[in-house]
Amino acid sequence: MLRLLFILFAISFQQAVGQPLAQKIASAYRVFESHESMANGIASLVVINANTGEVIFAKHEKLGLAPASTLKAVTAATAYHVLGPQHTFETTLFYTGTIEADGTLRGNIVIRGTGDPSLGSDRFPQTVDTLLLGTWLRAIQTTGIRSIEGAIIADDRLYNGQTAPGGWTWRDMGNYYGAGVSALNWRENAVGVNFIPGSAPGMPTRVANTTADISYLQLINEATTGNRGTGDRVYAYAAPYASRVYLRGTYGIDLKKTIYLSLPDGAYDAAYQLHRVLDNAGIKQTSQPTTAHLLALAGSKLPGAGTPLHHHRSPTLGELVYWFNQKSVNLYGEALLKAIADRLDGKTDTRDAAATLMDFWVKKLEIMPGELRILDGSGLSPENRITTHAMARILAAAKKEPWFGSFYESLPVNNGMKMKSGTISGVLGYAGYHTSKAGTPLVFALIVNNYQGNATPMRQRMFRLLDVLK
Repeated sequence: MLRLLFILFAISFQQAVGQPLAQKIASAYRVFESHESMANGIASLVVINANTGEVIFAKHEKLGLAPASTLKAVTAATAYHVLGPQHTFETTLFYTGTIEADGTLRGNIVIRGTGDPSLGSDRFPQTVDTLLLGTWLRAIQTTGIRSIEGAIIADDRLYNGQTAPGGWTWRDMGNYYGAGVSALNWRENAVGVNFIPGSAPGMPTRVANTTADISYLQLINEATTGNRGTGDRVYAYAAPYASRVYLRGTYGIDLKKTIYLSLPDGAYDAAYQLHRVLDNAGIKQTSQPTTAHLLALAGSKLPGAGTPLHHHRSPTLGELVYWFNQKSVNLYGEALLKAIADRLDGKTDTRDAAATLMDFWVKKLEIMPGELRILDGSGLSPENRITTHAMARILAAAKKEPWFGSFYESLPVNNGMKMKSGTISGVLGYAGYHTSKAGTPLVFALIVNNYQGNATPMRQRMFRLLDVLK
């Protein structure tokens, strides 16, 4: 009996090996979509031969689905096309007015941003907040400024202040991954909070400290202590320009983790932190820190020019995209989306910028407009829709560009394959590249919406389906 089973297995294996790739994918897809977790869900898969452009397999490829963070691959590819891999963002520190003989500046210190998402970030050695603040302090001291009859002003006018895309949810916006975007982002517009759990589950928690001084905000801590092993279930609730941040949910009794929330106004925080550094160095200011956007709301105007003190250049686009895709930093997507639209159309509103991105690909690849209906650059909005056909074609086109090596390197490795993942409630997706055992270079996009059950088993079933491409 065992011998017979072995013979049957060997025959079936030989038949499978002899099957064309399209048949193998079709067979694996039928198994995948027939699983009970897909009873009320929908899946779409496209596999393309990257050399010839031939569609090897496609199912529901023209159906618009929520892509989650797989959309980042599209935003990144567009940024490479429009801005170029060596593009950098410039932030300028300057002063307005005049410096008196006694070292008094009768004017303001201004930090002017152009949309750099990495300013103050600890992902790059040259962008760390303490390094930049120290550099700015020395630049101010070198001019002989000893006091300021004015304020530190963050010039965030280019993108009209800090905003969050219209499709983002209340539950997301207060947390680090839902940080709004500004022309002057600072420390990825996020700050960490350290908690002290109560002595038993259900007891109140206490805020031990924050990773930066945000005393200008009111933290209202309603988080309670969770059971052992329940981990981080804390959510912050806030929105751009909020003065209060509500902390709700549970923090595991055995947890030792910093929880990161979004800053309601990153530009203001940059001005506030420089204000503190100067104050501690003995350089007093007569006015409180502010932003150009807040001044405009009050009917005041910021002078357009001044005397430069320091110019900071961001890492190159290629370096930014690496972290954008590797760690799925939503802020970078929104900053790149605005930069793309500003370059192409002189527009910076997120909705207008999304329309610019869609129009770019409709014209470049003649993709039907209905295949790209997006509201942001990161995929965080649950209202985004894209077809796997459009996504795969965009990735296939990227493979022919001189900057493809940099773009490819930015993609994480999942399941032994170079691909961008995407996860939001009820949505999982993977899009990327792989070379089959036969040596065929493949481009693929797989998206699942409204599946039932936990994400981990669904992710494993998706991996088994994609294993057919190996």
